[in-house]
Amino acid sequence: MGHKLSKITLAVLSLGTLGFAQHSLAQETETESEQDVEVIEVSGIRASLASALNEKRFQNNLVEVIEAEDIGKLPDQNLAEVLENITGIQITREAGVGTGVQIRGTDANRTEINGVSTVGSGTGRSGIDFEDVSASIIAGLEVTKSPDAKTIEGSVGGTINLKTIRPLQLTEQLLSFRVQGENSSLTTDSGLQPRFSGTYGDNWENDHGKFGVVISGSYAEQDVTAFRPRADRDNLITSDSGVASAQSFDFLPIQFFVQDYDNFEYETKNFVGSFEWAPNDNTRFFFDAVINDQERLQESSRVQASGVSALNDISVPDSYETINFGSLGGTDLGSIQAALTGVIPVNLDNDDDDPNLRLSSDTNSRVTESKIFRLGGEWTGDKWFVSAEVASSSSDTTTPSFNTTLNFINPNAPIDAGGANDNSVPFEYDLTGGSLAFGIASGADYAPTTAQLLDPYNVVLRDVNIGRDTTENFEDAFRTDFTYFLDTMITSVDFGYRYSKAGSKREDISSSVGLRTMEDSPRGDLFSELLVAGPDNFNDADGRDLYVKDFLIIDPELVASDPDGVLETLQAAMTEHGSTASISAPTSSSSGFFDIEEETHALYAQANFEYEMFRGNFGVRYLETEVTSVGNSITVDDEGNELVSQVTTTGDYDFVLPRVNIVADVADDVVLRFGAGKDIRRPDFDDLSTSVTFSTSPNPNVAIGNPNLTPEEVISYDLAAEWYFAEGSVVSVGIFHKTRKDLHVEQIVSPYEDPVTGYRDLTDPCEGGGIFNPIADINVFGPDLGTGICVGTETKVNDSGETTQKGIEFAVQYDLAGFEEELGWASGFGVLANYTIQEFSGGEAENSATSRASNVFAATTGDDDIEVSAVQGLLNLSENAYNVTVYYEKFGLSARMRYTWREAYRTDDFGSTSSFPWGFPAVQADRGQLNASVNYDVNENLNVGIEAVNITKSDVEQYCVNDGALLCFQGLTDRRITVGASYRF
Repeated sequence: MGHKLSKITLAVLSLGTLGFAQHSLAQETETESEQDVEVIEVSGIRASLASALNEKRFQNNLVEVIEAEDIGKLPDQNLAEVLENITGIQITREAGVGTGVQIRGTDANRTEINGVSTVGSGTGRSGIDFEDVSASIIAGLEVTKSPDAKTIEGSVGGTINLKTIRPLQLTEQLLSFRVQGENSSLTTDSGLQPRFSGTYGDNWENDHGKFGVVISGSYAEQDVTAFRPRADRDNLITSDSGVASAQSFDFLPIQFFVQDYDNFEYETKNFVGSFEWAPNDNTRFFFDAVINDQERLQESSRVQASGVSALNDISVPDSYETINFGSLGGTDLGSIQAALTGVIPVNLDNDDDDPNLRLSSDTNSRVTESKIFRLGGEWTGDKWFVSAEVASSSSDTTTPSFNTTLNFINPNAPIDAGGANDNSVPFEYDLTGGSLAFGIASGADYAPTTAQLLDPYNVVLRDVNIGRDTTENFEDAFRTDFTYFLDTMITSVDFGYRYSKAGSKREDISSSVGLRTMEDSPRGDLFSELLVAGPDNFNDADGRDLYVKDFLIIDPELVASDPDGVLETLQAAMTEHGSTASISAPTSSSSGFFDIEEETHALYAQANFEYEMFRGNFGVRYLETEVTSVGNSITVDDEGNELVSQVTTTGDYDFVLPRVNIVADVADDVVLRFGAGKDIRRPDFDDLSTSVTFSTSPNPNVAIGNPNLTPEEVISYDLAAEWYFAEGSVVSVGIFHKTRKDLHVEQIVSPYEDPVTGYRDLTDPCEGGGIFNPIADINVFGPDLGTGICVGTETKVNDSGETTQKGIEFAVQYDLAGFEEELGWASGFGVLANYTIQEFSGGEAENSATSRASNVFAATTGDDDIEVSAVQGLLNLSENAYNVTVYYEKFGLSARMRYTWREAYRTDDFGSTSSFPWGFPAVQADRGQLNASVNYDVNENLNVGIEAVNITKSDVEQYCVNDGALLCFQGLTDRRITVGASYRF
């Protein structure tokens, strides 16, 4: 039985057809499109797949296409996860939510909406944050892997274009509404988080022409949770050290433990409005508005076993495991024993305030409002096509944060003799089975009871860090495009001009106070109304028995809803206690300000050709960019007063970007493609800034901008073959090769630490490396309490060596609908699968081992003078990755199951800090994820469904030094279930 395409598929297919009109006469293109629609007699999943495949097939460059199955119904709820369906694309997640997209192994991509550049909430270049846009308002998307001369510059991997419904392409009135609810398996909040979306569209005709309007809106709440345990074992006890814990072999002791509970609550509002007017058959005017409002509240907590390293000389593990470090930079790093299970006791003779229990609540939230407007028109004549548009994209973000830390004062142990506001607590750990588990050693001497852990009197205020940073990003653009049609082998010539002005302005607004003595730190009974028990379900993810279950934190929900009230209560407690310190409201930091703007003029010319079996285009794009950067120069006068003056620096660059695409239709069902082109990737705005912001913690590196950073250049080659062996089916294979010059890489400089004491330099300048942080807590890195210590730095630099990315992409799509007579009900099945193999080579920018890591490697190799370094390579690149999707659609039932797997990759997203552990990016281990959905058409109007994300609750594992070497971090993620219904009028 034949079926018509859904309304949404018709609209998207027609939109693709409209773009194709620049290469042929509009009337002919519409006729061909109508013929294609008549051939594809499928609906739902099949309609979207067949339509997307048809659009891809007739493109003159390498483009991947995904289209919605119905109104507001892309394959996944999250746009990053939608993109993960495409060959050569992998994604990264935060607390299980897709946030980053890598195309062919790189994050250096661009995102557009209806062809308009977007800007994100941070200072990067990739465009709008994917979690800020609901998939329900997007009708389809394209990923351009091989650009033509018209494609806006700025992508290394590809350009993503998110498309909305075009009003004049609707064939009938459109009205749809969808209601859903989502539940997370790890959240402590009960019930379903609501999602609503709706779309209205219509067009009409009168004496003034044809008019059309589409309005889409969505509202969504989401509650996602991830548990993140971390264990640091980056120190050394040698067999000949003479300390009490020494064994007959060298081993890695416990350095630090973290039990991190991450909870993010999203509230996302999206609006899309489009108006079109065609006064005659040759002319069309349009206006688009996309408005997104994202509020992401973080209500997270951290339990830290701090000062553990102070017991290394006396704490003897109960058991050990063998760690094989593998090799780095051509050096075999050998193996060593590492602590696996044991107890870290209280030993008052050794240290009367370590190890200690530290409790933090984090509310690093983000509030973003982004707006995209586009106004333009187009005219088609016998020989000409002319279009012009102005567009504006903006994103205003505030990142309110109110992070607090409490120290637990163990009533069973004496107060620190030196007056410090922490004292000793015994811990137990068990790292067997790949579980980084630790907790209170309840059977050990001085162990606190549950009642004591939950007594407000037994906690004191340690840190308060408040921030309200702002980031304002924008890009305004004007472009005009011309096409001249010819009756020769050169079918048309395109040329055009684009002017854009983009910028990023950042204000660092913060305040902090660190309390280090009992004299200054009020006890919790003075602010007990702010205290709540922390989450006690840390074992829900993997069923672990050992974890810190009972502890108090300052209520993150209260902090998020009433930060001023919390601040007032804490200040009153400090005043009543008689503290010499005070908490101030956040103020602007002179050193954390920058304002960068760019103006770009771009010209392009492109010839489109068709001769016998060959078609394609060749052309060139030329651009000139001027950069103006404003920052603050800070000096100090003779009396110690800060003197601030603004400094403006300017720069410019220009590039010529040739591009060519050739397609050969060697048979009715076989297509060969070749593409070659040059592109650039501009530096992120904050990587250009000279502004500096400091943390009160001694662990994070300080990011220092590099105003001399230049755009990287990439030359890409693509070769692909596609065999459309059956209706709605294809087998394809493609190879790509990218040569990158001036790659942006992270340069890390770690502070020197004494190999015996572990102390760092406490004075400025930091002669052993790093930068002096005047507000960072000295902690265990110095002999006495206080602030001011040398910390690491991280700076983006241009890699002086040339790098290469190359890979092979395989894809298959097969639909059994043509075998209905032979298979009956089983003809409803279909399958999609893809596999990507890629590798990265070259480059000269290296990472080097930290001083502690160097001590370990000296022991494992027997070389006291060893210097371990390795080329950083490309972060977030998996050499192997695949997707397999099985779907079924028949008798009103529509089901889909997708398994995604990616191989291990290096990442700078490590645990709770931004620094590279051991001096090198951590390795995120192989991981697969299973998603599924089932929908049923109750009737032609009503559809009900259920979707599941991360069905098997696949965990994240990160290793230090090398994959499979030293497990140092876990991410225990949730399973999310969504139920809902949609109604089409």
